[in-house]
Amino acid sequence: MPPTSSDSGSGSSRRSYSHAAAHLLLLSGMSLPAATAANAFRRSVNFGIGRGSSSRRGGAVSSAAFANFQHRRSATTETAPRSFAPHGGRSRSSLLVRPPTSALYSSTVSKEDSTTPTTTSENVDSQYDLSNASSGLSGTSYEPSSFESSVYQWWEDAGCFLPDAKQSAATSKAGGKEPYVLPMPPPNVTGRLHMGHAIFVALQDVLARFHRMRGRPVLWTPGTDHAGIATQLQVEKLLASEGKRRGTDEEIALAADDDDEKAKLVGREEFLERVWEYKEEQGGAITFQLRSLGASADWTRERFTMDPALSVGVSEAFCRLHEKGLVYRGTYMVNWSPGLMTAVSDLEVEYTEEEGKLYYFKYLVESDDEEGEPAADGEEYLAVATTRPETIFGDTAVCVNPEDDRYAHLVGKRALVPMSDSDGGKMRSIPIIADDYVDMEFGTGALKITPGHDPNDYEIGKKHSLEIMNVMNKDATMNSNAGARYEGLDRFEARGKLWEDMEEKGFVIKVEPHMQRVPRSQRGGEVIEPLVSKQWFVKTEGMGAKALEAVKGGDIQIVPQRFEKVWYGWLTDIRDWCISRQLWWGHRIPVWYVGTDSEEEYIVARNEEEARTKAVEAGHPADVVLRQEDDVLDTWFSSGLWPFATVGWPQDENADDPNSDLARFYPGTCLETGYDILFFWVARMVMLGIELTGVSPFQVIYLHGLVRAADNTKMSKTKGNVVDPLDTVGEYGADSLRYSLVTGVTPGQDIPLNMEKIAANKAFANKLWNCCKFVTDNALKDAGEEELASLGVTGPMGKEEFENLALPERYIISKCHELVASVTSDIEKYQLGAAGSKIYEFLWDQYADWYIEISKTRLYEGFGGGGDDAKTARRVLVYILDTSMRLLHPYMPYVTEQLWHHLPRAPKTDDMAANALMLADWPQMDDNAPLVTDKDAIATFEVFQALTRSIRNARAEYNVEQGKKISATIVASGHLKEAIEAEVKSLVMLAKLDPEQVAVVESGSEEAKEVSAGDSAQLVVQDGVEAYLPLSGLIDVEKEKARLEKQSTKLAKEIEKLAGRLQSKGFVDKAPPAVVDKARAELAELEDQASKVQSSLETL
Repeated sequence: MPPTSSDSGSGSSRRSYSHAAAHLLLLSGMSLPAATAANAFRRSVNFGIGRGSSSRRGGAVSSAAFANFQHRRSATTETAPRSFAPHGGRSRSSLLVRPPTSALYSSTVSKEDSTTPTTTSENVDSQYDLSNASSGLSGTSYEPSSFESSVYQWWEDAGCFLPDAKQSAATSKAGGKEPYVLPMPPPNVTGRLHMGHAIFVALQDVLARFHRMRGRPVLWTPGTDHAGIATQLQVEKLLASEGKRRGTDEEIALAADDDDEKAKLVGREEFLERVWEYKEEQGGAITFQLRSLGASADWTRERFTMDPALSVGVSEAFCRLHEKGLVYRGTYMVNWSPGLMTAVSDLEVEYTEEEGKLYYFKYLVESDDEEGEPAADGEEYLAVATTRPETIFGDTAVCVNPEDDRYAHLVGKRALVPMSDSDGGKMRSIPIIADDYVDMEFGTGALKITPGHDPNDYEIGKKHSLEIMNVMNKDATMNSNAGARYEGLDRFEARGKLWEDMEEKGFVIKVEPHMQRVPRSQRGGEVIEPLVSKQWFVKTEGMGAKALEAVKGGDIQIVPQRFEKVWYGWLTDIRDWCISRQLWWGHRIPVWYVGTDSEEEYIVARNEEEARTKAVEAGHPADVVLRQEDDVLDTWFSSGLWPFATVGWPQDENADDPNSDLARFYPGTCLETGYDILFFWVARMVMLGIELTGVSPFQVIYLHGLVRAADNTKMSKTKGNVVDPLDTVGEYGADSLRYSLVTGVTPGQDIPLNMEKIAANKAFANKLWNCCKFVTDNALKDAGEEELASLGVTGPMGKEEFENLALPERYIISKCHELVASVTSDIEKYQLGAAGSKIYEFLWDQYADWYIEISKTRLYEGFGGGGDDAKTARRVLVYILDTSMRLLHPYMPYVTEQLWHHLPRAPKTDDMAANALMLADWPQMDDNAPLVTDKDAIATFEVFQALTRSIRNARAEYNVEQGKKISATIVASGHLKEAIEAEVKSLVMLAKLDPEQVAVVESGSEEAKEVSAGDSAQLVVQDGVEAYLPLSGLIDVEKEKARLEKQSTKLAKEIEKLAGRLQSKGFVDKAPPAVVDKARAELAELEDQASKVQSSLETL
């Protein structure tokens, strides 16, 4: 358990008083300056730092190290839960508390376990309603920091994130509701939240909440990755700050008699203890931060890649692949990180454009005499260029193009390696070969071949059976193959010294500046060195073919589809996967070598006991020495098992239990992640999933783009354009950030993020808040208890009730029901951005701008409302707002949940963990039962809207004072006339008409002819519908004429002046084209304004 908040090692003791005070002010809902609020929020989230989110440990790493760590930890760590100060009378912040604990590993979650949270849902529900709903919205404003943490804590405490929180597993099964499973990409356990995490949380939470509301048992599996290289690097930095470093057993043994040197060395067991300590201190903060974004993941099933159960799965996977002949040990070219002292994957190598040098030198052609000395001075040599002279010692050939006539006579001869005689004796001789790989036009057309230090040369070397020479040690110092003069020098130091020596000996031709792509370690920053090394590999050709077919055959759908081509291309040309890493932190490879020092014979086993059994079966004595492989597995290997290892593989693989997690939740449904790790993680999950379980691990691969700066450039600390999600949430709220990340983009498209968009979406949330305030504080204030109880939405509105409604009500419900169908279809098809934007447009443009305004004519007696009209309006206002908030909830969960509790609600069902919006029914539960709509009502009301806009536009055009009410005669016929007559009071309010001076007349009637002949402004709305506004009611004609004439005179002078300038040949010929074009555009604008003024004068 984590230490209490009063523990001396806690994060709280390190915070200053001002930060703590700001934090409490923030949580209490008091206003703070934006920067202070953001900083206080950041510290509230980071308060989890120093407390691991799980006490699970990976026994496969080192049982001794883990046991020692646990022993010391139990003696120094408090186990009592932390306490927190209250804030604003609301429940404590979920961002600060430790998540509910679960069993070390349980592959089967019982009904009791899956529905019973730490606090009973009934108590939690009543507590939340007392603190939220009873407080009301009167006098409040949208301040997300005042309620987001409280809402999240309630969700988690009530058990709302569990798969069966909405209904029992039996009910789901009986209703044909299959589980919807989302494996969460595990962030680094010691990582911190960035926008890459924010985008996956936003998208995955939309999917989780949508399908949960639609009745499917949703399992969103959270967890963290041990991040072998990143975590080990941090601990090594800590050791370096103490003057210590990792030491091998041999180094420690050699230092046995030197106490000072021995004290500097840390052995494997002690090092792993330190890593576990670091993980416990720093780990877990990321999961608290994910919660701040509203992630509705099942934290009771949180996993860590080095949990004991998952470590068992890693060993099992390795052994099974080896038994199938898919794992082998071999010598190949790898990316070597000298700083980390390990091979790294392509993903962990970043290429940067850097200015270097291109070194030109002579490769002397060997003479044909018996001594093999170089030809006499002035005779032949090949001019060769390289960016890395230090690798010359590893050259084993010089290669030219077979079509290059310049060198054709030299093919088959031999060349002498410069400075290879630095120790005395003869220079080393290497062959001159021909291969069409060489580009005759590049450089000199002659290429030095270094198979031991260049991936392309390695392939040529294999093709021509060349010797592979390694000239460097693992720390990138030169080894004995470089000669005694250079042995022990750093590679870059050796480069300079070698070039000086070559210049002295006459081998140098010239040096030129050269821009080159330099491979650097993503973690350490040092230049990667290609090295040939003995490593463990997985054969991927056959596995890749199965993964390719899974997509091609339709087992897996990739969204967006354009990435299928990329998938096919990569898996068609796939290479074997190097899975060994020369690290100590990670899953140690389950291989045991037989004997004290040989590596010729080895045993692959799930554990040492099995290895010893196999050794005895092979004829070795029972006490034979077995040494486990020092290397650990690539982190991507363990994370590649994530979809099935997290739900009970291999433990429950053969269990006949339909309720086990493995049976219920594997295969998964959707794997949502960034397109940048499509191959490094997603493809490997598919390959391993199919190979080890026989089925594809998920049905859909949904790929999102990268979050970029507002100008669409990559976010970079160097550029200073990084948008921090914690700061953003602190200032704008999680909902605004989530909505900004998800909407306005299509799947796979990069997301330019700017603060203006986030601020606009906060304004949208504020608009929703004010809409709800209008409904609760105004529309419902006169409703009795019985009516309020009847307003809770229990399902879609039926046809009979719908058909008895007036036109505006039928319109808004029809548009709402169309929205439900469209949003539902879009999300099912993974068009999340489009769906979210449609909800915004409906709420703002239709509900807020139109129906709320029209409802006032029903609610208030002063507008002609009251009685049954008011009851109908209340029913529709609540129904539309409730439905809209259900649609919006997956995108903006906090504000919708907070507001929904202020609306009349139906009681929860017995199966529901809490009466929460996140567990409420989606507005359309049955795709085969479309919601009622009326196309004619939509078309008719749209005419009413057009009529209203026309009158509003006329008011603006004639500069009618805002508060002045004007006269109007509407000319229409048939059902349109009837509809407009029925809603005259709405038109009067919306268009600010004088109710005593409004008439609706039949087209073609005498009244219509009379008004059309009068002195009025005619507005043609559409065929058959017109409006006439008497000019005398709009403006003071003489006053308006004077104003327009003055404006016309002014415009005429400006036009004359600018036209004269443009007619000047000196100006047009001498001024820059852009200036001339701007002047012409200004003239056109002035002439257009003058034309409109003249038209208005003629009308008057």
